[in-house]
Amino acid sequence: MPFVIALSVLVIELTPAHFIYTGPFLTAVPALAAVTMGPKRTALAAALALAVSATTATQNQAWGTLQVYTNFLALALVSVAGFITSSAVRAYRRSKLDQVRRIAVAAQEVILRPVPEHLGPVRTGSLSLAAGTGAQVGGDLYEAVQTRYGVRMIVGDVRGKGLTAMREVAAVLGAFRVVVHYEDDLVEVMNHCAAALRREAAVPGAHPEETLMERFTTALIAQVPNDEPVVQLVNRGHPSPLILHEGRTQPLTPTSACPPLGLEDLITGRPEKPEGYPFVPGDRLLLYTDGVIEARNPRNDFFPLPQTMESINFSTAPQEFLEQLHHALTSHAEGRLADDVAMIVADRLDEKERWSGSRHGMDGL
Repeated sequence: MPFVIALSVLVIELTPAHFIYTGPFLTAVPALAAVTMGPKRTALAAALALAVSATTATQNQAWGTLQVYTNFLALALVSVAGFITSSAVRAYRRSKLDQVRRIAVAAQEVILRPVPEHLGPVRTGSLSLAAGTGAQVGGDLYEAVQTRYGVRMIVGDVRGKGLTAMREVAAVLGAFRVVVHYEDDLVEVMNHCAAALRREAAVPGAHPEETLMERFTTALIAQVPNDEPVVQLVNRGHPSPLILHEGRTQPLTPTSACPPLGLEDLITGRPEKPEGYPFVPGDRLLLYTDGVIEARNPRNDFFPLPQTMESINFSTAPQEFLEQLHHALTSHAEGRLADDVAMIVADRLDEKERWSGSRHGMDGL
């Protein structure tokens, strides 16, 4: 609006309608900019208003008159006051937003705790990265737990953001953390997570009625048995994990597509048993959310996750591997991630490494 006003004044002064006194309109330009824009645009609007005022004074041959100098003085005073006000408001808003962000991040970290460095037959690492969308917490989730059945991991993505999404994240993770220890069937573990979401959706007032049918959660549960060189997967509409074997990546694509959690009543074809894939010592498994593969650069190219995995030195520890992957991801997107990111990496250990890791853990106790 401030720029529209300035251009309107210029049009009036350069047409037969120039008999209209436009000084007060130009004075409003920096004032409106201070309310609706930041300091830089306020200064730009003030400069534009001064330029228009100088142009109209020249056009009307009004230089030397008291009216011109009064207009310039008023513009200068309002511009300085507008710039100072805009800077103060920007600083106040940034301070409040940073405070809310810290609270949101703290709340999210309570639910999404880092996974342990060593779990039974695997060495693990985790990473959660917010997209920087204001103070809203995201809907990505992950967890890794050592059980009597082996190491069980989950990664998922709740549709939406904010407290509603975080409640659903808490419901899924709460169910997973409990049921993984006593349910031997991996499909039933996933079904318990789906049931937790249904219970959450049934709470009166938990979700707006118009969004209930649109809410769903993609999820992937992986199990690495203690003594069998495989990884077992149950995938409910989630991006396929990648396994790095002898320097080459391979997607672990399910044989049939299954619906995300929350869409069970709309689509048939739920998995009846987990699907198994080779996962031998020396292999590296990556579970991730779609914020990784959907990150784009300014040329609109997707992030080349498989090629990036292959380019990172395999000797790096899981957490260092994720940090290098994170650096490559943010460089590709030039720091502008459109969606949150969550990743878990697991390296399959041989017996010697497994025993060494277990002994190190006991020494730490």
